[in-house]
Amino acid sequence: MDHVIAARAQMGTSLAFHIVFAAMGVGLPLLVLIAEGMWLRTKRRAYYDLARTWSKGMAILFAVGAVSGTVLSFELGLLWPTFMKYAGGIIGLPFSLEGFAFFIEAIFIGLYLYGWERLSPRAHWLTAWPIAISGAISAGFVTTANAWMNMPTGFRIVDGKVVDVQPLVAMFSPPWLVEVVHTTVAAYVVTGFGAAAVCAFALLRRSADERRDQVLAGLRIAMAVALVAIPLQMVVGDVIARFDAEHEPAKFASLEALRTTQRYAPITIGGIVDPQTYEERFGIVVPGALSVLVAFDPRAQVTGLDRIAPADRPPVPIVHYSFDTMVGTASLLLAVALAWALFALRRWTMPRWLYAAIAVSGPLSVVTLEAGWFVTEFGRQPWVARGLLRTSDAVTIAPGLDVQFYAFSFLYVILALTCWWLLARVGGKAHGGERSSLAPSTS
Repeated sequence: MDHVIAARAQMGTSLAFHIVFAAMGVGLPLLVLIAEGMWLRTKRRAYYDLARTWSKGMAILFAVGAVSGTVLSFELGLLWPTFMKYAGGIIGLPFSLEGFAFFIEAIFIGLYLYGWERLSPRAHWLTAWPIAISGAISAGFVTTANAWMNMPTGFRIVDGKVVDVQPLVAMFSPPWLVEVVHTTVAAYVVTGFGAAAVCAFALLRRSADERRDQVLAGLRIAMAVALVAIPLQMVVGDVIARFDAEHEPAKFASLEALRTTQRYAPITIGGIVDPQTYEERFGIVVPGALSVLVAFDPRAQVTGLDRIAPADRPPVPIVHYSFDTMVGTASLLLAVALAWALFALRRWTMPRWLYAAIAVSGPLSVVTLEAGWFVTEFGRQPWVARGLLRTSDAVTIAPGLDVQFYAFSFLYVILALTCWWLLARVGGKAHGGERSSLAPSTS
């Protein structure tokens, strides 16, 4: 395997694995917070059992996310030493702050898990707030580093050396806010649909009839979060698209496989892209739509790939297919959320087809998350830090990367199967099985 390809494959596999558990590690504390809050408000036992069940999953996801995140931090130094040489002193601040947020999250998860029978109900509920907040902040700090890689700022290069470093300017690079919001909301989308899918699957299989109230309560909370998050995510995605059109034209042109700079630029949905000529076949062309998306004006000029040097172009087919997958699956998720909202508001009986659609929406949301991450990472290529350092120049010269890639891939498969087994046991032995232990009084 090619040296650079092996390093990218290992890093990509690690990130693809980590991002799922990290996203759910951000989103699930919010669901736990809401469930326990609903118990305090309504005194319904179903919400208490739900919060305890989800809190076990929260602990598992936190552990897996911490392990895979630690592996990533090692890989940054081992696989990309030149990148760390340049970037370490510039974007070290958000990584350091992320460490503090991680410690706060870990401390309060411990308090939360061991405080069920040791704290008053209200005090116990209050310990969930720092978990939900610090988890989101932790992800935000990591995303600011990724935003810097898309648009490096806060330093100068003199005689090949980094000087005049301004850590705050680097951390708050132009795309940081939209990327942080986009990443955070994505975590709530994945967790909302993921938790709802588990509940819907249980209802379809009738495997949780003895705790149906708990499952229905979980479905309502998870779908409510998803219903808020998915349209918000589309709005933020639209803002990012216009930002990319202005500041990252190579990525934006790749999203739509736009070959030539033009006015009345079209949006092409689907299709097959020729990797050499970028000619697209069989796609659905919407004339002028891309110009409207960029500037709300069909006459607006949109930069195409002809204005990008061949050596600076991302892998257009991968970016284009990933973008179409992200938008297409997100649209399906929105349709599922709106259908659920219609039935819930009308108090209609949920049909089995809707439960089936919600059950499918869980894995579909993971596909959306991964496709969005592909758009971001492949869209930045061939740069590891745009305009500063190419990926091929940042990789280590150490041999044996292909062996490392296979070994780490095997490790992630084992870790994923273990996590799945643990979560299945938590779901199969939900807290409803411990009903002899009454919930503490909320008075």
